[in-house]
Amino acid sequence: MVQDSEDQAPAVHASTPARALLPSIVPAVVVGVISSLILVGVEVAAEQLQDVLWETVPDALGIGRYSVAWMFAVLTATGVAVGLVVWKVPGHAGPDPATVGLDAPVLPPVVLPGLVLVTALMLAGGPSLGPENPIITVNVGLAVWLGGRFIPRAPGRIWPALAEAATIGALFGTPVAAALAISELLARRETRGMLWDNLFAPLTAAAAGSLTVTLLDHPSFALNLPSFGRAGWSDLLASIVVASVGALLALCAVRAFPYVHAAFRRLGHPMLTLPAGGLVLGALAALGGHLTLFKGLDEIATLAHDPDGWSAGEFAVMTVVKLAALVVAASCGFRGGRIFPAVFVGTTLGLCAHALVSGVHPSVGVSAGVLGVLLAITRQGWLSLFVAAVLVAEPGIIALLCIASLPAWLLVTGRPQMQLRKDGTSVR
Repeated sequence: MVQDSEDQAPAVHASTPARALLPSIVPAVVVGVISSLILVGVEVAAEQLQDVLWETVPDALGIGRYSVAWMFAVLTATGVAVGLVVWKVPGHAGPDPATVGLDAPVLPPVVLPGLVLVTALMLAGGPSLGPENPIITVNVGLAVWLGGRFIPRAPGRIWPALAEAATIGALFGTPVAAALAISELLARRETRGMLWDNLFAPLTAAAAGSLTVTLLDHPSFALNLPSFGRAGWSDLLASIVVASVGALLALCAVRAFPYVHAAFRRLGHPMLTLPAGGLVLGALAALGGHLTLFKGLDEIATLAHDPDGWSAGEFAVMTVVKLAALVVAASCGFRGGRIFPAVFVGTTLGLCAHALVSGVHPSVGVSAGVLGVLLAITRQGWLSLFVAAVLVAEPGIIALLCIASLPAWLLVTGRPQMQLRKDGTSVR
């Protein structure tokens, strides 16, 4: 039977009138500015404390800044300090970080100061995590609390979307990253109206957040790797292979994640799990060197400045150590995100491929490695493509990455994610 043409026509979503979108601009800008200021404030405070811990104090004591003994001492002490906050401060610095992703929970205001404190301590002390997850959670909680007090008639669900977009825009210095991430989140939810109607307010918040950070901090993710010129068939093959290897390597870490988490959880108390995690991280830092510490952005800039300055074996060791440090730090209770350490893992993997096979251009190897690792760790396709492309900042790399993402995605889709449910099982 032939159906009516109306039945065959695709559904059409009515667009939202401009007068309904205009009132969201001011709240979005306010959330964007406040969210970015919180991010900058935490990172500046962490940098100051990092200088004290890793430069001022060891220099005063006559100890090597990154000697094995000092790395053990600082990482273990960081575990003790974070454990004290998680144990004693009201709210216990929020839920188990292994259960939290970019789509942050809404926490009561009493929890937020402790979460800010442990994030700054973690960033300064050297565990292999980034600021994204806890700062998004802090900004979401603050936006929901303040928004409910000052604009109670606004839909409650708008505040988390604004805070998440603003923080992501501030983290990457551009609203493009937020638009891509929010688009993926919206695809999982039932929404009304057209996509850009739903993106309007979050994109405004992301723009305000990224502009604020740009004015204050001038962030840049480009690694200034050698230009690879016009892409050829060898570049396409290299990008496919390296991205797939990166995805498989990261999936190994994802598989290990719930088991490592369960091992730390058996210790039963934050004053045991976090110092123990710091001790293990100290051993990993002794094995991989000081470049495997911290969230990894400054460290990959050092590596990219001289991509031929290390051997394939050294790059391989840094790749495995950083990935193991990411699993341990995220499992034992340190509050932090997984994107930036994953970028380090992908970068060293790509440089290892270049060191092994000279025909693999460092720009191609790095971008493909980051793409594959991020796909497995985050399961955020658009965000993974964006981060991988922005590190190289060459238009020609985008086509290679889009093609390389296809086999890598086939490897990761349907597999467990690096995020756990409250019962300790993996999210798929």
